[in-house]
Amino acid sequence: MPVALITGASRGLGAAIAQELESTHSLLLGGRDAEALTPLADHLPNAQPWTVDLTDHDAVERAARQIEELDVLVHNAGFARIGSIEDTSLDTWRTTMEVNLFAVVHLTRVLLPALRRAGGHVVLINSGAGLRVNPGWSAYAASKFALRAFSDALRAEEPSLRVTSIHPGRIDTDMQRAIISAEGKDEYNPDDFLKTSTVALAVGNAIRTPRDAHPTEVMLRPATR
Repeated sequence: MPVALITGASRGLGAAIAQELESTHSLLLGGRDAEALTPLADHLPNAQPWTVDLTDHDAVERAARQIEELDVLVHNAGFARIGSIEDTSLDTWRTTMEVNLFAVVHLTRVLLPALRRAGGHVVLINSGAGLRVNPGWSAYAASKFALRAFSDALRAEEPSLRVTSIHPGRIDTDMQRAIISAEGKDEYNPDDFLKTSTVALAVGNAIRTPRDAHPTEVMLRPATR
């Protein structure tokens, strides 16, 4: 079976993507906490944990050495903390860029040989914030704009690979609940947001697209109710 590595796979969208691909791929479930990955790995017959802190670049290089050929790399791990430019500390900016951009760049670079051997597919979970900026989202949007630029450059430089940016709107996840709370909203209605399974299906469809086509960008928005 082709091999797919999914970062941030212990919960939310990452776990949904793993479930979407489990019947067609051998899965490496990326995450920092092996204990958090174990329930999903035990549930999926073709899955195993790939435990590493993506911001520890030396550890990433060591973990990547065990991967000789990689068909699919899904960059799903991310960090979001909202606030005005005035109230967002430089440390928050650094963390946002480290997780949402630098970790993606580094992991992609060290896995390029394995991806090239397979003629692989890199999928980057971006955001609507990678296309437009709303008040309070400066650090997160900046990281996602930069991520889009990286994906465009990777696509141009690596013609043997397929590179897809997924730009979903708000998704019903634990991260979303924290954001809604930070925005000062009293109620959380899951029906206002995309389902993780819906976004995972879009990822799966991009990966399953026949090789005569290159799905470069996929945009999803919650349906108006």
